[in-house]
Amino acid sequence: MTDPALIRNICTVAHIDHGKSTLADRMMERTGLIKPGAHDSQFLDRMDLEKERGITIKAAAVRMTYAAQDGKTYVFNLIDTPGHVDFSYEVSRALEACEGALLLVDATQGVEAQTIANLYLAIEAGLDIIPVINKCDLAGADPDRVEEEIYHLLGGVEEGVLRISAKTGLGVDEVLEAVVQRVSPPKVDPSDHHVRGLIFDSMYDPFRGVITYVRMMSGTLADRSEIRMMATRYATDITELGVLAPDPTPTDALGPGESGYVITGIKDVRQARVGDTITLAADPAPDAVPGFREPKPMVWTGLYPEEGEYEELRDALEKLTLNDAGFVFEPESSHALGFGFRCGFLGLLHMEIATERLFREFGLDLIVTAPTVSYQIELTDGSSLSIHSPADMPDPSRIERILEPFVRAMIIVPSEYVGQVMEVCQSKRGLQSRMDYISTDRVELIYEMPLSEIIFDFFDQLKSRTRGYASLDYEPIEYRESKMVRVDLLVHGQPVDAFSSIVHHERAYSWGRAMTHRLQELIPRQMFDIAVQAAIGSKIIARETVKAKRKDVLSKCYGGDVTRKRKLLEQQKKGKKKMKMLGQVEVPQDVFIKALRVEEK
Repeated sequence: MTDPALIRNICTVAHIDHGKSTLADRMMERTGLIKPGAHDSQFLDRMDLEKERGITIKAAAVRMTYAAQDGKTYVFNLIDTPGHVDFSYEVSRALEACEGALLLVDATQGVEAQTIANLYLAIEAGLDIIPVINKCDLAGADPDRVEEEIYHLLGGVEEGVLRISAKTGLGVDEVLEAVVQRVSPPKVDPSDHHVRGLIFDSMYDPFRGVITYVRMMSGTLADRSEIRMMATRYATDITELGVLAPDPTPTDALGPGESGYVITGIKDVRQARVGDTITLAADPAPDAVPGFREPKPMVWTGLYPEEGEYEELRDALEKLTLNDAGFVFEPESSHALGFGFRCGFLGLLHMEIATERLFREFGLDLIVTAPTVSYQIELTDGSSLSIHSPADMPDPSRIERILEPFVRAMIIVPSEYVGQVMEVCQSKRGLQSRMDYISTDRVELIYEMPLSEIIFDFFDQLKSRTRGYASLDYEPIEYRESKMVRVDLLVHGQPVDAFSSIVHHERAYSWGRAMTHRLQELIPRQMFDIAVQAAIGSKIIARETVKAKRKDVLSKCYGGDVTRKRKLLEQQKKGKKKMKMLGQVEVPQDVFIKALRVEEK
């Protein structure tokens, strides 16, 4: 065990791609944890998806020992956090397990939207902030301007702003010393001997079961102890206790202020959830550690197995929820797609990463329906309900009003692009609430917007209009009344529930036209015409026709009387009419896959 006065629990917070994982590499090299040049870059990004995309998806913890200039040896518990807005819940979990935060800002890009959002999270958690300007070695770096932005953001920094290059190692030693001097040690009550360990992350190993990562808040947790999860009341024995340095290293005990991992052999992922408190079964703590805020899924979509692998999909989703607490799911069924699950995500990138993990880690081929948001429906009888699938929407005659979620969007953009950004936001039903200059050439715009307008192509439009210079962050604020309608797609007069969607009434016509045209191109031709219609209730708002295949019944006629040809054509016409009355149109599965694929919309 380590003296709590010599422990520093820190995390890195920043906008995406500002160098958090690279700085973690240099810190581990300086403390002798890994050898320079003997490892991959972004060492803590272990997932293939993280390495391919160059982003951090999962928060990663590591323990380092540092010999400071004051002659003492300190233990650093570092958590490398994601930067993207969809993974802000990962950041909030890491903040609860730390006393300090390294705020990284790119010297070439300056303060961006997620920089500010993650900084506010750290300030709310009461952390000591160490501002660091990274990438100062680049030709386009302007650290003086960025430092001015940081001072404007923090209202002054007494100890100063550090300037480093995480790639070359410039200034990393000063960062390590600043952690010792400017971050408070863990607060430990010597009179409280009850064991309380906060689970701040977890993962599932198919051989060893659930592996939980804990931050000890009080008491000492010894190896082989019998423990209890305070929320689920589940009791079990510890099979291995250790620290991450950076690979799992067994230890005899974890004392107050320390972080490590606990393996118990639990196979049921629901028994050990992130945010729960570990205590001793024989001498339980009287109260749990205050947990994290419950994540609220912002985007919902349906996941359906292509080959009838329903049970395999359910097992995979349960394992995914263990180390991705922002993900939730519930069973649902569709006439067109069969049995599947309605899944909730924190954002579109979160949805994309989760479905990609299901494919790679569990070998599942999935049909993913178009994303929707959760709506509050107030009915005429005074009751209300929450829906996140168009199929759950009640009959329009029973609806008093519909409330949709609004978010507060923070956009930081160079001043020359302000007009284009305003135009995009207004086209998405946005209401401007504030506009501030954080420097002479960078503007912060605050808009209140419907979440449903953001989840599709808003970010892409924002980037294209500003040549990639705009940055976006958003947070939910409230539900507001909106005129929303459900648009159904009918194929040969029969509604296909998988294609239904809830849209704003002003967009209903354009959405219906786009979907009917898309299906017209995808649905195979039959021997009779197929009507593809978009409808709001009983009102048809758009229609396309899949033209019939035509058999050449005149091919056997070599000249002769024209009445013979007319007779054959009339017989064909009657046959097609009869087929149209009796025919059933089976929509192939690949049509659903192509029509519902989000990235092709």
